[in-house]
Amino acid sequence: MENNATKNLTRIALMSALIAVCSWISIPTPVPFTLQTFAVFLALEVLGGKNGTTAIALYILLGAVGLPVFSGFTGGLGKLFGATGGYILGFLISGLLYWLVERLFGNRLPYRIVSVVLGLLLCYAFGTIWFQHLYSATNVPVSIGTVLGWCVIPFLIPDAIKIALAFTVGKLLQKALQTSFEN
Repeated sequence: MENNATKNLTRIALMSALIAVCSWISIPTPVPFTLQTFAVFLALEVLGGKNGTTAIALYILLGAVGLPVFSGFTGGLGKLFGATGGYILGFLISGLLYWLVERLFGNRLPYRIVSVVLGLLLCYAFGTIWFQHLYSATNVPVSIGTVLGWCVIPFLIPDAIKIALAFTVGKLLQKALQTSFEN
């Protein structure tokens, strides 16, 4: 039993680290283009709902206490609760939805795909409302349409590609992890 718990903790820690590394690979824009979305959905695909969500929560916790795990090598509560922090917190919502769908419907591919797409939409919704509220409070008021144009529409195709890549890499990584942990 201990060996299994150690494997799970190791995998969770590795996926949290991967999310951090992927958040550093960035094209700076108001909401940076990163590989973070890829790593979040890869964690869910490889670890499953419970452990994947735990990896996401650990990543957010590390950033909240100030470790530079967010895009641009930043961290801290100021970044987490800043204008783009809603998208980071939205990853946790995505993970929780994935975990719920997995618990209710099982681990079949169609359900995983639907839960990831719906999770991303929830992340977009939560992050967009958060961004609009904070941006409008500290700058000039902006409409939801404007925020969608800045923070969501440019990311639709790249995020769809990242999801497809997460499923592809996830399948390969699961096989590799099974082999390495069996030996």
